[in-house]
Amino acid sequence: MKKLLLVAALALPMAPLFADAPKPDALVADGMPPIPDDLPVQTRPYMEFRTASFAGWHPVDKSMLVATRFANTTQIHRVAGPMMARKQMSFEAEPVSNGRWAPKKGDILLVQKDIGGGEFFQLYALKDGKLDLLTDGKSRNSFNAWSKDGELFAYSSTRRNGTDSDLYVMNPRDPSTNKMVAQVKGGGWAVSDFAPDKKTAIIAQYRSVTNVDMSLLDLASGQMTSIGDHKKDIAYGGAEFAPDGSLWVTSDEGSDFQRLGTLDINTGVFTPRGPSEKWDVDTFDIAPDGSFIVYATNEAGMSKVKILDIKSGKTRVVDNLPAGIVGGLDIAEWGEIGITFTSARSAADAYSIDPQSLKVTRWTESETGGLDVSKNVEPELITVKSFDGLSVSGFLYRPDPNKFPGKRPMIMSVHGGPEGQSRPGFQGRNNYMLNEMGVAIFYPNVRGSTGYGKKFVSLDNGPFKREDSVKDMGAFLTALGKDASLDASRFGVAGGSYGGYMCYAAAVQYKDQLRATNCIVAISNFVTFLENTQSYRRDLRRVEYGDERDPVQRAKLIEISPLTRVNEITKPMFVVTGGNDPRVPASEADQIIKAIRDNNGVAWHLLGKNEGHGFAKKENADYQFWATLMFWKQNLLN
Repeated sequence: MKKLLLVAALALPMAPLFADAPKPDALVADGMPPIPDDLPVQTRPYMEFRTASFAGWHPVDKSMLVATRFANTTQIHRVAGPMMARKQMSFEAEPVSNGRWAPKKGDILLVQKDIGGGEFFQLYALKDGKLDLLTDGKSRNSFNAWSKDGELFAYSSTRRNGTDSDLYVMNPRDPSTNKMVAQVKGGGWAVSDFAPDKKTAIIAQYRSVTNVDMSLLDLASGQMTSIGDHKKDIAYGGAEFAPDGSLWVTSDEGSDFQRLGTLDINTGVFTPRGPSEKWDVDTFDIAPDGSFIVYATNEAGMSKVKILDIKSGKTRVVDNLPAGIVGGLDIAEWGEIGITFTSARSAADAYSIDPQSLKVTRWTESETGGLDVSKNVEPELITVKSFDGLSVSGFLYRPDPNKFPGKRPMIMSVHGGPEGQSRPGFQGRNNYMLNEMGVAIFYPNVRGSTGYGKKFVSLDNGPFKREDSVKDMGAFLTALGKDASLDASRFGVAGGSYGGYMCYAAAVQYKDQLRATNCIVAISNFVTFLENTQSYRRDLRRVEYGDERDPVQRAKLIEISPLTRVNEITKPMFVVTGGNDPRVPASEADQIIKAIRDNNGVAWHLLGKNEGHGFAKKENADYQFWATLMFWKQNLLN
């Protein structure tokens, strides 16, 4: 019998020594080589990290909601207590990462989901693993707020005309109660909070990162009354009622930074509360009994969590958290504070803070592929002077010099937004490039980034200032090129969304300093981008980039578009696109790839037919990473 089995085995066709890794069906790989089968094997531990983001508390059983991924997409899970098992509650093919229990009763759970990354979100009630649709199934809908008693929730929707984000209120236990409470113009509207009596609500209208207006809406009549002077360039955030009826917000009125304070509904006067902060207050929450407020400041990219005693005005700092980034602040009915925390040496996980003792308790411990995350590289803050003397900074991750002696190649990775900020969080898959390939990674915060004040974030506004941020990249490349541990002859640039535009611009303007570029869901022509981005966001983007309908601005937008100077792109480029991207349409990639190839240039292209503004499904993100590794190995390490 053994002899027969051996003969049968020898008769089978032998697998090739280096087979290609299977490509997900939804991906189209154009002009690029297949992924060799050994690459997934080599990188496997780095691909298997998970995260767990705090999503809220159950008001009765005191369990925690978290968003985490065990299969291909992120789903909502329930954790009964610290370090207990994560029980999956949603089971969808598409990501479900936003869930909120009804306050007080916890009898209904609302979640938000789109299809294929298209961002036309629908709202559902989730029960027993099934979703019950509450919205129209067609328009873009965004959850805004629950009333304090959990009876009503507010949301914005484009259902009327596909463009304007009108405001609606519903008792989700009876969808027939759905009612439009405000018909508006524009895409930046949201209900921030219901007043305690549910007769009125605070409405926020986002115009730009430095201009967010507040109004009071009468829910019965639909009458909206401005709070303060809407002609002023002021940005408010948070907007939450305390039990005594006072309205708390963050505001940059009279300051370069967002401060915590109260806003008088009748006079529009903002009064800062608590100690003076020299950094932005990112987020806050008010205790249900009104006794304290928890808030987080953004201090050079690091978070500090602080607790303000409303009566005394005294603030205490939570010192038991290591250096990292905090988000998702939410105070439970019984006073416990829930947060998400991440750092270079910690994947995102859910924690709680006792407001009395300030004790920090870990609720989840996400898997990191068996790797020792304590060995991950901590970033170094790099500050340089740009072309006009402005100080700009970023975070540099250097490979271990003992393992990788000599000068190392570097990738500069530019954040999106442009009103975003690179902060020192967990590197995930990119730890493979640092730890196994010896590639340094630098994350710049060019002018226009948030976190450094109102003046700094406005320095790139409009078409005539846009390329000043591109010049900041040049200042970084020049300064880092002189670093003794970096090899200036092996630099590359990567970026997504607005960072993708910066990637295209770098490929044009810094081609002599770069080996290659990796541009993801990127703007190649500002005019075609503004004409083709979804209508609900078009006017909001015009405030930032410029108005293509104005002849003078249109001419400048065309002049600064990378597509206009595409003949100057001479180094290899890898472009990644989401086929359903509502923000930067796939046509932005198509036109620049065609132009590069028409000039006999090298352009790899990876298209996700079931993805939007970035790859959200694990199998697609894994393949994208393997392709990216191949691209950098060819162009930085060879």
